[in-house]
Amino acid sequence: MLRLQGEMIRGGTSKCWIFDHHEVVATGVDADTLLLAAYNAADPRHIDGVGGASSTTSKAAIVRTSDAPGVDIEYAFAQIGIGDERVEWTSNCGNCATAVALYAVHNSLVPVTSDSTTVRMLNVNTGARLTGTIPTPGHTAPDEGAAAVPGTAALGVPVLLGFEDPAGTSTGRALPTGRALDTLTGPTGPIEASLVDAGAPAALFEAKAFGLDGTESLTAFAQAVPALTALRREAALAMGLADRRDPVSHAVPKVGVVARSAPYHTTQGTEVGQDAYDLAVRMVSMHAPHPAIGLTSAVALATAAAIPGTLAHRVARQTADGTLRLGTPAGVITAQAVPAPDGASPTVLLHRAARRIARAELLVPVLEGRPA
Repeated sequence: MLRLQGEMIRGGTSKCWIFDHHEVVATGVDADTLLLAAYNAADPRHIDGVGGASSTTSKAAIVRTSDAPGVDIEYAFAQIGIGDERVEWTSNCGNCATAVALYAVHNSLVPVTSDSTTVRMLNVNTGARLTGTIPTPGHTAPDEGAAAVPGTAALGVPVLLGFEDPAGTSTGRALPTGRALDTLTGPTGPIEASLVDAGAPAALFEAKAFGLDGTESLTAFAQAVPALTALRREAALAMGLADRRDPVSHAVPKVGVVARSAPYHTTQGTEVGQDAYDLAVRMVSMHAPHPAIGLTSAVALATAAAIPGTLAHRVARQTADGTLRLGTPAGVITAQAVPAPDGASPTVLLHRAARRIARAELLVPVLEGRPA
């Protein structure tokens, strides 16, 4: 039995266990084995572990300070399997980055010298650079806040999350194929797709190609998940993220559908008018509809919507100030693209909230380097 200190933090609409890199190394067990055992990944209910048995609650980040120029914190993001003994290390998570920023402030990994503290972060999975700005009134780390995000009624500490120069993080180009529009072969034949790499690689399709309008309930959208899962693989091959010999990834690229805005009701029953947002979106998270939207997916959509010729640009309402309001199942989430100097792609800003839930010593059933 191994002992591992961890901290659970809600970032946005996800829960993320955060571990110090040095403590993980000190266990003498590789990170995959450690996380699979701690989360009880083999069980689809995670009943004997700290996982939450959903894509938004089976996440972890391993954090350490950085010596890289312009970086305070490096973190590795892990998506742990649910009934699947596998850890995905190929993507990033903006909600967990939000949690990492709060963790860094509370654990004195960055100096708190003013009433606002910015944590400069590097996601080692993808090379993405992010910032998390947190109010630190009286030079103290806050435990509570009044910030809210669509997808949960819970309040938390406000975090302004910034994705710096997000285009091409994984493939080197915002449009990995060099085209704004591609044709993939899906279960029912050819289908148009926009393949984008910003924040995270994403494959976007028009909702109408699946007989949808983009404002469906999670249950209705779930009918398109099998087809989108198959298309994810084809998109990964087209984007150069995998070849035919590689195992299938259920995390990369992100996949979803876009459509013009139309009236709809959120999962909580709140009515959202057609003019309240600019682009309807429904995304897949691992094997199921995402209850809101992953922040890296929001960055990809904000980037795609600004590129003429993409499906997102085709159906999005264009704005003059770089904002894009996304109509998600949980409600409207706003991303703002801010021009950057030196030819870098625009920084994308999102308002998030985070709250520390627990600090705990995990008792991990690992024997001889393998789960017990």
